[in-house]
Parts: sequence; structure tokens; C-alpha cells
Amino acid sequence: MGAQGKKAAPAGPTRRKVLVTALAAGAGVAGSRILGLRNLDASETLSSAMDVMDMSMATGMVQSADDLDATSGVPDDYLGPQDLDASDVPLTKPAALPPVNVRPAVALQPPISGIAAPKLAGDVDWVSPLARESARVTHLLRRATFGANDVELDRALSEGFARTVDRLIESPFVEPPVFPAPAAPRPSPSTSPRANASASAKASATAAATTAPMQTPAPTAITTARPSSSAAPSMASRAANPSPSAPAVMTNTTSINIGNLQSWWLDWMTKSPTPFAERMTLLWHGHFTSDYRKVGTNSPAIYWQNLTWRRMALGDLKSMLLKVTPDLAMLRYLDLAASTGRAPNENYARELLELFTMGVGSYTEDDVKAAAKALAGWRLPMRNEPTALTGIFDPRRAFTGTVTFLGNTGTFNTESVVDTILAHDATAPFMVRELLTSFVTPSPSDAYVARLADRFRRSRYDTKLLMRDILTSPEFVAPETFRALIKSPTDFMVSTAKALGATNLSGTIRQYGSTLGQNMFDPPSVAGWGEGASWISSNTMLQRANFVTAALGTMRTVPSAARAHERHLDSVLAQGTVNELNLARDDKSRWFAVFASPEFQLK
Repeated sequence: MGAQGKKAAPAGPTRRKVLVTALAAGAGVAGSRILGLRNLDASETLSSAMDVMDMSMATGMVQSADDLDATSGVPDDYLGPQDLDASDVPLTKPAALPPVNVRPAVALQPPISGIAAPKLAGDVDWVSPLARESARVTHLLRRATFGANDVELDRALSEGFARTVDRLIESPFVEPPVFPAPAAPRPSPSTSPRANASASAKASATAAATTAPMQTPAPTAITTARPSSSAAPSMASRAANPSPSAPAVMTNTTSINIGNLQSWWLDWMTKSPTPFAERMTLLWHGHFTSDYRKVGTNSPAIYWQNLTWRRMALGDLKSMLLKVTPDLAMLRYLDLAASTGRAPNENYARELLELFTMGVGSYTEDDVKAAAKALAGWRLPMRNEPTALTGIFDPRRAFTGTVTFLGNTGTFNTESVVDTILAHDATAPFMVRELLTSFVTPSPSDAYVARLADRFRRSRYDTKLLMRDILTSPEFVAPETFRALIKSPTDFMVSTAKALGATNLSGTIRQYGSTLGQNMFDPPSVAGWGEGASWISSNTMLQRANFVTAALGTMRTVPSAARAHERHLDSVLAQGTVNELNLARDDKSRWFAVFASPEFQLK
């Protein structure tokens, strides 16, 4: 499985793409009003979209823009504001909510070295508020977690930026509730009582002997904690109160339901008391990629991989790679389980070098071939080995000769391949750049990368230290980084749920994950998901607004939105967003205006 490599991050801030798209998108009056087009009359509001878009979105999506275009034969970008008839738009009465004011415009501060100053786009850009402590705290929560609910936000604002960084980094990661195995089938009525009792006793003995090691992979050096009884009551109660059928022991031959697994993780993203853990788990899920379609659902491999990525999230890179290589899902996904010394498969070796550790141009094709030979020998467990949680190394399948790998000649195995990669000059900068583009800026300077990479290498690739260095670096809170990253669909939807304090939206988030292009456990290629501007189009902006309608439609009541623009948008707003907020007639309408605004799409 060759890879074309991850798409390079666009140069400079990407916020303008969001704004231009958000302001130009829309096929019809409702879609245009949702996106807050500036050239419509002030009475054409975001809030009135709550009338146009059916609130039954809670149970099913309205017809998408693509579907509408398909029926009319009109291309996606054909309709625009010039085609709108403002007379079709009902007037909306002003709300009885506190008015929203625009922050005064001031001059941009000089850019931090290595980060280009953003180009202003008239009235559709903002001045950074990151000189304020409160803005730095909310900026941190958007980048290192998935936004915050009211309790999390108040705690972080009380602690301040530095103490919140300490807490996020140092708190033991709380693991999600155990994903329940399917219930065992009931005994057939034709089974004799004696045989039934014998089988039951045998199953009980087997369960007692194997439950502990087989429910989840063995813990790593990263400290984890089990959730409290109140952390996730829905999932915990299901795990603690199984169906009347006898619970099955989860082995490497247990089938899983991928939809349930996706909901399980999304549910935990919104509820976890350590949201930094879920942010890091999602990062590694997109970096060390596997997808359930090739891995299959006839074993818990993709679920166990999720647990492993969380447990290793802040470990050292060597330990990570020694867990990634024999991971059951990875062995299937990149075909290392099919590789032997006589017939080495190059898929895993190539991606290990290109996407996982070093990057294109840091190795040769001969290095790929040498690594493939050196890594051969891993296999999947057989059906008579149901307790195996990782791949099994079989020396009889391995390559026993010498190879030349990255300029070193000798006999290699998995560990020596990893050691040789870590000794290469390209590895630390590649990994640092990957994390900086995810947490700080789409275009980190070479000097910024080099500074952090040097310390990362000298720390023996300590990821916890690297993350602390990233979050406390002056570049992280530089004015140029404010809203310089685009929220992925998962970022956007989970942060919406958390802002509302809604803990029952995992099903809606999973439904829209497909529409918006980010299904958990299903990245589009070995390169993972795209980044930045790849998430934004006229259709996806409209579908993000549809998701907001669906989310609000599930709630009988919503929290007060009087301060939503302060707490979730830092009170830094374009004039069009201010107009929409001030014309919102109730809390639901104002929340809609917040979430559908261009400002909320950025972090």
C-alpha cells in the first residue's frame, strides 16, 4: 500500500479561506442566511434559519446542497448572493438579549519570528486578543482539547494559562469505559440440561481465567486511570449492567459493531474528565493510521488500537513505535503480517519511513527494501491463540541475512530498525513539525522546528516534554496564531456539544461525521485526514450549519447564550456576526449564530 504522503499545509494563515467561503457559500435563501452573507439586508438573519430549517433534524438530515444541485443539474458553486430574492426572507424581531458589541480595531503586534503576519481581509478578519490571560486560556482549550463546557472553562479561567497547561499535561489520562463485548447467544432449547450446565461451567471457568488479560491490552508506562462512576453514566451503566444473555469474553476473535464503537469514542470525547487525552488519541489515530474497512470488525483490533494510542500518547517515540509495529490492526492494515524474509512486503516499511517518522526525501528505495526485510517475521494470532493481544514474532518467518539500512550495515530486527530511525537527523524535525501544524500554526518556521527538535532528540524523544514545550512556547500564543487553524469536523462538532453542555449527541456527531468527511476509525488513506482548508467548501459549511440545527433540535432547553460570544468567541467578532447575534430572538437562535459563524470554525 503505497502512499502519496500527507498534503502539505497551506502557507500562511488559513482563516481567510474560511471567511471567504463562509461569506460566498449557499444555494438558496436559507443557506445564505445561515452563513451570514454580508450583502443581504440586516433583517436576513442567521436566527431566522431556525424557522427555515426543519427542527426534525434531530432525527434525520435535511436534503444536502449536493442533493439539491443534483436534482436541478446546477453545479455547487453556481448559485450565489446575486441570485437571492430578499423579499422571500421573513423579518425577524430583535431579541430581548444583551447587545453584543464589536471589539475596537487596533494595530497588529509585530509577528513572532518565523510566523508570517496574516493578511487582513477588510471587515472579515480580527485583531488577536492573546495579550489577555483569559484569551490565552480559551485559546489553549481550543487547541489542546475540544473546547470546553462551562465547568471546564470556569476552572481553567480560575487557574490561569500556566496552571492549566500543567494540569492537562500532568493529569493521568482517564480511560473510557470498557467497550462491551457482544452478549453470548442464549443456549438452544434443544440442548440437554446436563450438556447446558457443563457448557456453562466451562465457559465460566474460561472467563474467570481470561477476562483480566483479554478485555484490554496491557498498560504501558503512561499512567492511566479508570473513569469515576459519574464520568460517563450511559456507557458505564451499559458495561455494568449487561443484557440478560451471558456477557461474552472479548478475545481477538470477537466481532464488534463499528457504529457502536464510533459512538463509544465520540461519547467519551464529550464526557472525558481528561479531554487532552482524547485530543492526543485523535492525533495519533490520524498519524499512525489504520481503518476498520481493511482491519475488519471480526476482531476488536481497531478498538484495542484506540486504547493503545491513548496509553502511549505522551510516551517516548521509541516505545510508541515498538507498540505501533506489532499492533494487530496495523499488522492487517499495512500487511506486515503477510511479510516474510523470503517475500518481504514493503507497505509498512514505506509508511514507517515516509509518514510515521522521517518524511519524503529522507530515505531511499533501498532503505525501504532493507527495512521490509528486517521487519519481516510478525504474524497475526491463529484461532487457537485467542488471548494474544498483539502480533506474534515467528523467527522462522524472519530474514536472517545482513542489510544496509540508512547507511548502516548489519543484522537488523524491529528494535534496531527503530533505533536507526531515531538516530537519523530527519526524525525529530519531522515529528515536531507534525505536532506544530496540528497545535500551533499551519506553517511553522524552520527555526521554531529546529529549536524544539533539538530538545526533543536530546530528551530521547519524550513526547510529554515536547508537548509542554509546544504549549508554553511564545509562538503558541503569538498574535499570528489566533484563529490560524481550522477545526476539523470532529473538533467542530465535539466543541459544539461541549459548549452546550450536551452529553447525548454522539449519535448526531457520528451521523454528520460521514457528511463532513471525518468518520472515526475510517480515515480516507494511510496519510490520514486532510488538514486546514481541505475541510472547507460551500457544501461542508452548509452541512456544519445543518449539524448545529440537528444538535439544537435534540435539546428541549439550552443554556443561556447571553455571554456565548464572550466565552466561546473571545468577543472578537466580525460586524456581520455581531449583527446576527443582536438580531437573534432567543437563546437557541443566538447559539445557532455563534456555532454557524465563521469565527467558530477556527481555533
